[in-house]
Amino acid sequence: MAEKYGVLIEGLSVWYGNRKILQDINLKVPPYSVLAVMGPSGSGKSTLLRAINRLLDYIPEARVEGRVVVYGVDVYNENPYRVRRLMGMVFQTPNPFPHMSIYDNVAIGPRLHGLVRSKEELDKLVEWALREAMLWEEVKDRLDEPPTKLSGGQQQRLALARALALKPRLLLLDEPTANIDPQNARKLEESIRRIASEEGITVIMVTHTPQQALRVSDYVAFIYNGRLVEFGRTRDVALNPAHELTAMYFRGEI
Repeated sequence: MAEKYGVLIEGLSVWYGNRKILQDINLKVPPYSVLAVMGPSGSGKSTLLRAINRLLDYIPEARVEGRVVVYGVDVYNENPYRVRRLMGMVFQTPNPFPHMSIYDNVAIGPRLHGLVRSKEELDKLVEWALREAMLWEEVKDRLDEPPTKLSGGQQQRLALARALALKPRLLLLDEPTANIDPQNARKLEESIRRIASEEGITVIMVTHTPQQALRVSDYVAFIYNGRLVEFGRTRDVALNPAHELTAMYFRGEI
């Protein structure tokens, strides 16, 4: 039976020590869709992603309350290893493994998790992931080179390929185009749209611009001071925001 929601979040609150970062977040993200999470700096967008994939487990002062369900898996009542197998994450700054080749950067996850049985299968998986990240044609003749020879934008697309090689059901992107040039940003955006529509992967992406949300996402969540102000279909929210704070953000006033 198909899951009704790719991601279901109920009553999610996050504290760092005594400081409350997120307050009572409720979201229902349809499967195979792209959700753009927007809001001013410091509003809690990145914390939301880290709460979904339990990266906050590594922060001693962090405390999480509420429920996160990803394709039927209750994230905080499940083995963290299984949780992270469901998800891939790409951060704002490209982070390739510098002492590995381009090929090995993509192949390391499938190798560690035993996803392939032969070199031929691994080759096909690496090519698929690089194609999905729109990087294959640029690197197919230099797979043995270190990733440090790639541009920053190419390194970010390599990070996307590395995440995709694990065949996640949910892809989390934390402002993935913030530090790369416009040409590479557009290629990443194109990849994100195709990944959701053709590969059946749900995407939650923190974005720094409403324009990017309009180009890429199906749904938008606007967060302000740790609270979910508005959620809905991207075009509906952009054209007819229900809250004045959302309208001000789209106008560039906050």
